[in-house]
Amino acid sequence: MGLTSHKVLALAVLLAVALFVGTVLLWPRLAHRSWRSVTGRVGLLLGTQLAIFAAVGLAVNQAFGFYATWADLFGQEQGQGVVSNQDAAGNRGPVQVVSTQEVGVAGGALPTVGGQIQQVDILGRTTHIATTAYVYLPPEYFQRQYARRTFPASVVLTGYPGTAEALIRGLHYPQTAHELAAAGRMQPMILVMLRPTVAPPRDTECVDVPGGPQTESFFARDLPAELGARYRTAKKWGIVGDSTGGYCALKVAMHHPGVYGAGAGLSPYYKAPHDPTTGDLFHGVVRLERRADLKWYLAHVPPPVTSLLVTSSKVGEHNYKSTLDFIKRVKPPTRVSSIILDSGGHNFNTWRREIPATLEWLSGRL
Repeated sequence: MGLTSHKVLALAVLLAVALFVGTVLLWPRLAHRSWRSVTGRVGLLLGTQLAIFAAVGLAVNQAFGFYATWADLFGQEQGQGVVSNQDAAGNRGPVQVVSTQEVGVAGGALPTVGGQIQQVDILGRTTHIATTAYVYLPPEYFQRQYARRTFPASVVLTGYPGTAEALIRGLHYPQTAHELAAAGRMQPMILVMLRPTVAPPRDTECVDVPGGPQTESFFARDLPAELGARYRTAKKWGIVGDSTGGYCALKVAMHHPGVYGAGAGLSPYYKAPHDPTTGDLFHGVVRLERRADLKWYLAHVPPPVTSLLVTSSKVGEHNYKSTLDFIKRVKPPTRVSSIILDSGGHNFNTWRREIPATLEWLSGRL
């Protein structure tokens, strides 16, 4: 059973309840000063607390999508997610549809009514990065009258470590896009949902690491090119993300305005961190490090022709002051918009409050 399985969570909850009940029932028998009684009481208390901790941890992980698998949780994912070639016969295409699922809306069993979510494996032709994504196709994509129409498309990124599934089950991007389009508040839009960690377990911060994963190039070139060839997407894309994904979205939109006409960062930061999860991203190349600093970029590079959206909260977010400073630095022809909440933490509840307006904004810019 997988880490995010409902069965695992149910078993953890049942174990915690059983240990709690067992502690209550057995406590009178262990109310002695012998070493066996003391050991029994300590064991029951520790076991109950560990079971409760495990149940709460599993529930939080399911809600926020921090880790996707047991190997991910215990740091056993060591592969860099980079491949060098395809099979000799050339039968493996750059985009392979692995499975499909319903969107989870009324009438969702029919793609022409609810749209469809396709799980795909993507192989970048130039970066040789391989990763998995979920593609939301709106109902109109399957309707006969729109058979020749192209659709606006947006990349949707999680934070770090994050899971792509959390964008569906926790942040409800497909469901929200479906509801907004049905209400006429946004265009029907294709959403490409994945995590920015395309070289797990390393957090590359969407940087072209010298001698390492070319993550920025993957999002700027390979991803829109490969999926644009597979699906009926419009020429210019949008990109949105939260936390690390928000930083990536802003950076990719600023660095590649010819590809991304709009980028939205929900609770973003504006400079790549340096910590054990990232390692040395720039290998002493000052030019690359400065280019990854979005405020430096605004001050020293001609303003890109793109639209940016940033979000924060006056109370609860650590990026509030830096977000206001970022907004002040933006100059035409770059356009900037913002969502500033009175209060809200760095969490899914806050981002769910911002996503509807963000999707409407993206639709208006594409």
